Amino acid sequence: MPGVAGRNMKAIGGMKNFVGLTGLMTLAGLGAAKADSFGHAEPGQMGFQEPVTEIARYIHWFHNDILLPLIVVISLFVLALLAYVVWKFNDKANPVPSKTTHNTLIEVVWTIAPVIILVFVAIPSFRLLTMQLTFPPADLTVKVTASQWHWNYGYPKEQGGFAFDSFMKEDSELKRENGDIRLLSVDNEAVVPVNKVIKLEVTAVDVIHSFVVQSFGARIDAVPGRLNETWFKADREGIYYGQCSKICGKDHAYMPIAFRVVSQEKYEAWLADSKKKFAAIDNPNLLADGAASPRH
Repeated sequence: MPGVAGRNMKAIGGMKNFVGLTGLMTLAGLGAAKADSFGHAEPGQMGFQEPVTEIARYIHWFHNDILLPLIVVISLFVLALLAYVVWKFNDKANPVPSKTTHNTLIEVVWTIAPVIILVFVAIPSFRLLTMQLTFPPADLTVKVTASQWHWNYGYPKEQGGFAFDSFMKEDSELKRENGDIRLLSVDNEAVVPVNKVIKLEVTAVDVIHSFVVQSFGARIDAVPGRLNETWFKADREGIYYGQCSKICGKDHAYMPIAFRVVSQEKYEAWLADSKKKFAAIDNPNLLADGAASPRH
């Protein structure tokens, strides 16, 4: 399994059958997480995960209050129209078929109505795109590098200049007392401070992957030779999980994303420990003075 020189994490080998369980993973020195976490899907859950950013809340509002009702109304209208056509124009009711070939009013309506609906949908869509693509000044920039089949997180020089791999925990490594979750818990979580603007510079070293953390409202492709950017500002502490959403190979399902959002004090304590743990690793996936360079 490819990885960065000097890492001491084990690669995940082979396909495994996992059953989803609930809970949380703890990070040494940061305290145990609560069992009633909201940063991952629960068994039988309907709908989105709990949002912790303004962008994620806007996405939920757009989906739940705009798109979903609109889709329901359109679907019911089409169903009613089909039922009416079946009842009104069946063979028994109309043994002689109509020879109508043109109806100006109907054609005008079915042209204008979809245009109005699309404009109605486009207005909040453009606002959402503007929110996602307008980057506020970043408090922290993290480089995210995807590869088959794990993630690497690089912190900038002013934060210690270190990077580390993040692999999904093997079955034998899970600790239920810590609330580890099969398929989601990782050996090294990315840690960021709460209520801070986090800029992510995302790339890949082999094939196309996709970085998605639903609670952040963050989704962006990781493309070899390209540096894509996104951002989030989490306003609630906790651990938030995501997964690669592009089919990237046989272990595509086994490269989860885990971000732990903590207070500034806990972040600084983690940073001090991580400088000692990871800074000595000869890792090319680093940010120097806030600029990332893809590993190729």
